[in-house]
Amino acid sequence: MYQIDFKHPIRIYFVGIGGISMSGLAQILQKEGFHVSGSDRSESEMVKHLESLGIPVNIGQKAENITNDIDLAVFTAAIHPDNPEYKRVHELGIPSLTRAQLLGEMMKNYRIPVAIAGTHGKTTTTSMISEILMRESADPTVSVGGILPSIGGNVRVGGSEYFIAEACEYTNSFLSLFPKIGIILDIDADHLDFFKDLEDIRHSFRKFAELLPEDGTLIINSDIDRYEEITNGLKCRVITYGSDRDRSDYYPVNIRFDESAHPSYTACHKTQKGGHSQRITLHVPGEHNVYNSLAAIAACDCLNVSRDSTAAALEDYRGTDRRFELRGEINGVRVIDDYAHHPTEITATLNAALKLPHGKLFVIFQPHTYTRTKALFDDFAKSLSLADVVVLADIYAARETDTLGVSSEKLCERIRESGKQDVYYFPDFEEIKKFILQNAQSGDVVITMGAGNVTELGPMILGG
Repeated sequence: MYQIDFKHPIRIYFVGIGGISMSGLAQILQKEGFHVSGSDRSESEMVKHLESLGIPVNIGQKAENITNDIDLAVFTAAIHPDNPEYKRVHELGIPSLTRAQLLGEMMKNYRIPVAIAGTHGKTTTTSMISEILMRESADPTVSVGGILPSIGGNVRVGGSEYFIAEACEYTNSFLSLFPKIGIILDIDADHLDFFKDLEDIRHSFRKFAELLPEDGTLIINSDIDRYEEITNGLKCRVITYGSDRDRSDYYPVNIRFDESAHPSYTACHKTQKGGHSQRITLHVPGEHNVYNSLAAIAACDCLNVSRDSTAAALEDYRGTDRRFELRGEINGVRVIDDYAHHPTEITATLNAALKLPHGKLFVIFQPHTYTRTKALFDDFAKSLSLADVVVLADIYAARETDTLGVSSEKLCERIRESGKQDVYYFPDFEEIKKFILQNAQSGDVVITMGAGNVTELGPMILGG
């Protein structure tokens, strides 16, 4: 496999450079002195940002974009062998890596790479750890799957000590990484267009845990069902966190919520001599963020960060874009945007919203991919029913073309069958906007939710 060496920069071409992870890696390598260019299917804000940094981007993927002076090509998981640039790279014999392989090779250039894995919470926990290390002046390099305001984007280039990165399980990409500290936040049924079932997913997380070296550390949520199957026999140190104090090294007590649904709690660490506890105050909503922050605390304890710095950074952290992000208010109606696209995430987000002072809670949900919608159909119906009013947009197909016989209209019918009557399906955003403006009243909360372009609805609604 091609080894990336920061001491010997080369020319790298990214096929699909506009993606959140690909763009981040491209920016890190450019700042490390590599000559970076790439292509994407269409213009986007991220592509414009890359171009503003001096990174050339071809719009449209054509064979002629691939030239002999390219030393290495990098492909996203969405690029298949019939792609013209893919074909040309292999015709010319140019070495290539997947995005995950590149991330793994880059990790080798840092003394302590930290990989954050789990079905949910990766972006938030990665951001929390990054904020803590920056508060401690540890100068981390960061690759995060969202826009983190404090670093002005999705990437930060620091020194050679710490590399903090998300580790995505889709297509087993996280098995290409070389972490010194690994975190597993949770294991849930998702990406069933790739994995066979939940047991197949658990098997992959076990393989991820086995990547940790003997002098490394795995931090794992003890609330994961049968988590011991993931940790038994590992050579590395294992640290647990979770709600059960009897089987968790780190656990919370005295969880309280303010009127904005922001939790505070006492973080307890039973393995330290005499025990250790500290009050933690968060400014991101929901009980799920208590556990994301506990994982961050455990990681930063491993890095010998002072607990005072950790607590202060967590209190200052205000989240990343599209994680319970308040977009504005119109006629007394608050509009929030959230990335939740899995039933577990939807439940966590809506439970957080229900702790806000509110009249009615409206959720506008755009399912993401046909495979996920079909596989978790009843779970979606159950989780969405937590809202007072459910509005469904058409499924965002992303990489898929086969509808598998599922639709938002059918999901709407299933939710109604459960007894909820205030559930509606509209085929376009203009109709949804009109419905919200006509029906939401002062004091109500509206959440636009999903991993697709549903994020565009918030500004539409706020524009009146």
